Amino acid sequence: MLSTDEKFMKKALDQARRAAALGEIPIGCIIVREGQIIARGFNQRLHKHSTLAHAEITAIDRASRKLGDWRLEGCTMYVTLEPCQMCAGALVQSRIDRVVIGTMNPKAGCAGSLLNILQMPQFNHQVEITRGVLEAECSEMLSSFFADLRVRLKEEKKDGGGAKKS
Repeated sequence: MLSTDEKFMKKALDQARRAAALGEIPIGCIIVREGQIIARGFNQRLHKHSTLAHAEITAIDRASRKLGDWRLEGCTMYVTLEPCQMCAGALVQSRIDRVVIGTMNPKAGCAGSLLNILQMPQFNHQVEITRGVLEAECSEMLSSFFADLRVRLKEEKKDGGGAKKS
C-alpha cells in the first residue's frame, strides 16, 4: 500500500513523463491542498524557450490562479527533483507549507544539496522538507534521460552534427 506521499509523488512522476515526451528534462510536480491536487507542472524550458518554465514555477502560478491568492499556505508541493535556487525562492515567497522531494540535485539543488534556501532563518518563511520519496524511481527517470541524451548527441556528432546521410 502506498503512503500518501508516495501516491502524490507518482502523480508528479506522471508530469515528469510529460516533459520527457517533449524531449525536456523529466521534472514534474504537483501541488496539493486538503488532499486534492490543485495544480500540476512539468519542465518546458526548451518547448517554451523560457528560463522560467520550470515545473515548480508553472505549478505555483497555476495554484495561485486557482486559489485567487499568491499565498499558498496549507499547500504541499511534490517535485521529482530538488528545486533550484529560482524555484526554492519562489516556494519561500509563495508561503507553501511543505515540499516533498523525490531525488536530490547535488549540482544545482537549493533544498539541502548546495544551499537550503527553503529553511534559511533569515527569511520570514521556512518550508518543511521531506526528501527521498520514491527516490529510486525519480533518479532512474533522470539518469535514463541523460544516458539517452548522451547517446543521441554522440550519434549526431558522428553523423556530422545531425545532418542525414544520403
